[in-house]
Amino acid sequence: MPIAELNIARLRHPLDDPRSADFSSNLERINALAERSPGFVWRLKDDAGDATGIRVDDDPLLLINVSVWESAEALERFVFHTVHQRFYARRREWFDAMESAHVVMWRVPEGAQPSAADAMARLECYRREGASDHAFGWETLIGPERLAAVRCAPAAS
Repeated sequence: MPIAELNIARLRHPLDDPRSADFSSNLERINALAERSPGFVWRLKDDAGDATGIRVDDDPLLLINVSVWESAEALERFVFHTVHQRFYARRREWFDAMESAHVVMWRVPEGAQPSAADAMARLECYRREGASDHAFGWETLIGPERLAAVRCAPAAS
């Protein structure tokens, strides 16, 4: 069964601020890499071709990403074993540390395209109740030891 994921992040500076330039100028490249990656199914986009214009609250600096993958392994490969990992490793340059869970995953039926509202409801459930079949995080998906190992692995070139 495919897996959906939501991750949210709050920018330190607006997308058009020079301090966000390395993130902003590579967003299209990383999104294209995701779409070409084995196991990629779908991602939420606005009219600009990304999700930077999709608002889930009043904070214009809060960005979301929602995608669907054929398997947990495909998602893990993209996040931690492609050039995406180099940008993930630099996330503190562009984004504030989140005080609560900011990534959630759940199983979806074939062909599902979760809305931003559904994804945020899953995140709220995960924050409130912890991991379940309804909403879970990386630790549930791949285990805490493996998660620590992939987060600390050298960035892909």
